[in-house]
Amino acid sequence: MAALIGKVIDGYNTFTYTWADERTKDWFLVGTPFIPMMIIYLYLKFIKDWGPKFMENRQPYDLKNTLLVYNIVQVIYSIYLFYEAASVWKGYSWICEPIDFSNTPTAMRVARATWLYYMAKYTELLDTVFFVLRKKQNQVSFLHLYHHSMMIFCGYIGSKFLPGGHGTFLGLINTFVHIIMYSYYLLTALGPNVQKYLWWKKHITRMQMFQFCLVFLHSLLILRKDCTYPKFVVALLTPNAMFFYFLFNDFYQSAYKKRNAAKAAKLAEENRKTASQQGEEKKAE
Repeated sequence: MAALIGKVIDGYNTFTYTWADERTKDWFLVGTPFIPMMIIYLYLKFIKDWGPKFMENRQPYDLKNTLLVYNIVQVIYSIYLFYEAASVWKGYSWICEPIDFSNTPTAMRVARATWLYYMAKYTELLDTVFFVLRKKQNQVSFLHLYHHSMMIFCGYIGSKFLPGGHGTFLGLINTFVHIIMYSYYLLTALGPNVQKYLWWKKHITRMQMFQFCLVFLHSLLILRKDCTYPKFVVALLTPNAMFFYFLFNDFYQSAYKKRNAAKAAKLAEENRKTASQQGEEKKAE
């Protein structure tokens, strides 16, 4: 038993300290994996259990001003992250970009941008918290919970072990999508007078699906023999990119195509009833 415990401790120390990037291993929420895991657990517990029970006998909270501020902050933060990612992309190799583990200004800027992207995954958990407080539990899907939880895990891996290199493509494209997405949420928070002009929601879902296709294809390039970027990342990114794509595609089909088909069927039924009624009126004449 003592030998087993010793192996577990050695394995934990290897994972937490030996394999970690010396520059980032002690940064906020990058040290031990238990704190991110605990946050994910508390998040899921609140969304699925504590939150609904708390709101059971309460009226939905009016969070209009809160949502305005939150979405403004998210848009600004996403623009900043996109700017940081784009600024250090001069000379980036699309085929295979190794990680620069040095302490040069550029390498540290990339590492810091990776960590800031990871921090954004925590603030984005508030998306779901607001759903619960507004009693919009129907919007809390498996896709939503899995996406937010997994992105924290990916952000942790990136910040602790791989702060830079080939994988930063995910952060670049994802922050661009988030600029569009949170801009849309910001406009919807302004009320019905603005919402009626927002026709492009479904295109955001299409953008998200397209980004997963790009991430999947881009990740496969790591498998080149001459690529020194850690190949284990393929096992993390490609299955998740595929899974996310199918989940978002299922949401898209349910939210838009099936809804449009239902509307068309309802309209056809109304037209049929109108035609039938008009026929009966002519007979009566």
